[in-house]
Amino acid sequence: MEFYLVYIREAHAIDSPSPNLDGPLLEDPIDILERQEAATSCVADLQLPIPAILDGLDDAVNRAYQGWPDRLYLVGRDGRLTYAGGRGPMGFEPDELEEAIRVELGKGRREYF
Repeated sequence: MEFYLVYIREAHAIDSPSPNLDGPLLEDPIDILERQEAATSCVADLQLPIPAILDGLDDAVNRAYQGWPDRLYLVGRDGRLTYAGGRGPMGFEPDELEEAIRVELGKGRREYF
């Protein structure tokens, strides 16, 4: 089992519709290098123990998976989604994700799709 964080568009950039003036102050990156720098800083500042993958400036991953603000997904061995959680963080259901992982590992029964 591998876990990844996908860094998408900055949700609370100071030039966004919903800036967070209490957190890190950064503008929405205008090129992929700026987005990579923001992602690297985020992972380091939060001391995240999982690897991060960078969404492109076209926001294709965010649009395809509705990743904003946060989402939990499980991709099965066959490459298909086996679990799609609700919008986070309030929509996170860790017990559902755990059950989906057990099913994927052959230790459970429930189907999500």
